[in-house]
Amino acid sequence: MKIIVRSEKETAQVAGELAPTLKAGDVLYMHGDLGAGKSVFARALIRVLCADEGLDVPSPTFTLVQMYDGMDCPVYHYDLYRIQDAEEIFELGWEDALSEGIVIVEWPSRLGAYKGGAALDIYLSPVENDQDAREIVIERHET
Repeated sequence: MKIIVRSEKETAQVAGELAPTLKAGDVLYMHGDLGAGKSVFARALIRVLCADEGLDVPSPTFTLVQMYDGMDCPVYHYDLYRIQDAEEIFELGWEDALSEGIVIVEWPSRLGAYKGGAALDIYLSPVENDQDAREIVIERHET
């Protein structure tokens, strides 16, 4: 699926449409450069999964992982930008997250061989000649 969005509100709408299709064991790998909109998408998705539009969803850039109580299962939001070694993921509850909840991962290339679960790759990128627009591509891969 490929979608062009022109605002954070439209990005949130896409995340809101995706949320009901997710279940425990699903992993979303968020791809995109700095400023592409990964955190905006993740924040909107977490708010829908937790049924709390006003939920404070800080970027886990410094904590590396944030856990939320979703309506149906826990939601884990990882930002792996700062990890140095893929094995650090195990110190962050990776195995429990994969077995218990919905997992959102920013900077999944840092995982190396440790990817897992039924995966969705979500690619966010700027649209050429339209500084406000982003292209969102969602690909589902069953394992």
